[in-house]
This record gives sequence, structure tokens and C-alpha cells, in this order.
Amino acid sequence: MRILIIGNMGYVGPVVAKYLRTARPDAVIHGFDNAYFAHCLTGVTVLPERSLDEQFYGDVRAISKDMLKGYDAVIQLAAISNDPMGNQFEAVTKEINQDSAVMVAGYAAEAGVKNFVFASSCSVYGIAQGGPRKETDELNPITAYAKSKIGTEKELENLQTDMVITSLRFATACGMSDRLRLDLVLNDYVACALTRGEITVLSDGTPWRPMIDVADMARAMDWAIDRAAENGGRYLAVNAGSNRSNYQVKDLAEAVAAAVPGTRISINHKAPVDSRSYQADFSLYERLAPSHQPVVDLNQSVQNLIAGLTRMNFRDGDFRSSNLIRLVVLQGHITSERLNRDLEWQNVETVRAAQ
Repeated sequence: MRILIIGNMGYVGPVVAKYLRTARPDAVIHGFDNAYFAHCLTGVTVLPERSLDEQFYGDVRAISKDMLKGYDAVIQLAAISNDPMGNQFEAVTKEINQDSAVMVAGYAAEAGVKNFVFASSCSVYGIAQGGPRKETDELNPITAYAKSKIGTEKELENLQTDMVITSLRFATACGMSDRLRLDLVLNDYVACALTRGEITVLSDGTPWRPMIDVADMARAMDWAIDRAAENGGRYLAVNAGSNRSNYQVKDLAEAVAAAVPGTRISINHKAPVDSRSYQADFSLYERLAPSHQPVVDLNQSVQNLIAGLTRMNFRDGDFRSSNLIRLVVLQGHITSERLNRDLEWQNVETVRAAQ
């Protein structure tokens, strides 16, 4: 089997590549990435791309049709990956997250790729009162990031092709990675507990978040890369996670505090209501992918983060201004004139400098 992971040098990609290399030792696995975050390594002695057979570099917005030839499966991870970045780079978010994903899917279909996997998000449910949301429930994306995800889903569903397409609506990512991000709620809380001894919950703690460890995201993609059309349909949008992993934000803080003794929790009870609150129903995924269900629970994710950060000798209480925050990395590239405001490299040498 030949697999191409587009956007493999971010937070999720290294975990996916490592998982697939173990699960499918005979597969040919390639990566394609723009290298924005190539240098953001966390506690590793070898590059995570060692799991690949070959790494290619380029901007997904300018990928060629020929790049898609010869693969059985394509995993589309490339994205401006959170709300702060989406808010600051709204037009680019649509270009990269939606327009390029649809373009790549079209190229893949023309090239004879059998399976296309799109990393979508449960954030498409947005403000969702009244219990866990199923795939057939109303969507209410409220951010540029979420809008780009559902926009892509709609276009992929309408793509005229025999290629099997799976849009995995992932729960909120968490857990340790060789390119760790600390701009995710659980990861942030663990970093705060270890460096400050205090977790500051910026909301009143009541918003709901479904959670999934990056290792379980990789497990879902392993299922999707050879999912048969008879198992869910030629096009499938499915919530990817576990019904056991819907948590209120205050629950996440309490889990971290229990794992790091002495940690205080500060909740802002006077904060404006956080409209990003939703639970998700993962029953369909449980039925379609019984052998690829999440196995890393919240406490294990916390322990893995503690172990990983400890291994890094992590002590930076000002980590929200560090290279562990993706928006900070992009702003640093722009300030140094390596990237322009459209997030395009200014010349080839800047790509090499970022690697």
C-alpha cells in the first residue's frame, strides 16, 4: 500500500506516521509539508520523518497533479489549525483548509487514489445545546476554522468520483507528540500545572469539549485509509472519538490537578459565556470502526503529557509566547520576513532554514 500524508510535519502528523509505520510495516509512506513547524521538535533524538520512506516539501496550495499519482490513500492534514490563527489569517485559512483540500481530492480522484481521508472537526457543531450531536444534526460553525472544515466537507460530498472519501470529525485533540502544541486546552493545562502550579480556566468551566488523544486520531486514520464504500458509504462524515470522552472544561482542569499534586485551579466565574460548547455522539464511529476505537483515556493522555514535558526538562512558565504555540511561530516567520502575510515562503532558502 502506498500512502501520502499531506501536512505531516505538524502536531498530528508525526504520530500518524509512526502509527502507520508500526501498523503497516510493508506500506510505502510519504509526507508532503510546507515546513512551517519543522523546527518545533519536542524532546526527540531523531526526526519523526524517520518513519517515512520519503519527505517532500511544498505549499499545498500549489501542489501538482503529478504529486498524487501512484498512491492508494491520501490523508489530508494540512490546515491552519486553530481559532486564533483562523481569526488572524481568515482568507488564508479558507485557501489552505478548504480550497486546497478540495483541489487535492480532485487530483487524487483523477490519479486513481482509492481512499481520501480528510481531517475535519467536531467544532462544526459550534454552539450546540441539548445533548451530544450526531452527524445528522444541525451544524453551526462560528469560527473561520470551523467554517473551512464544513465547507470542505460539503464540497467533498459533491465530488463526482468512485474514490472513497472519509471526513473524520475529530474531537478536540490532546496528548503528546514529537511536535507538541500547547495551544490546545488539555495540553495547556498540563503545562500550566507543571510550570506555575496553577491552572487558569478562562471561562466559567462549564463549556463542553469532546476529547481525543493524537494516538487515537492516528488509529482512526488507519481505519479510514482502506475503508470500503460498503462500510458507511462512498462519502462518509463521521464523528471520531468516544462517548466516554465528552468533558466540561472544569473536568479537564480537575483531572490535571489530580495528576500534578499541589496544583491550584482558578476559574473565572465572571467570564462571558464561551459559545464554543458542544458534546458529540460517537455511536456511528463505534459501529463502523469497532477495531479502531479510542484506547487512550483522559488520565493516560495527561500522564503521557507529563512524561513528555518532563523528558524535555520543560520549565517555561511563559510558554504561551514560545514556539510551542503555533500562532507565535507563524508571527515569528512573518516578523523575520521568512513568510509573507499570505503565509508563503519568501524564497527557497527560508524553507531550508525552517527545516
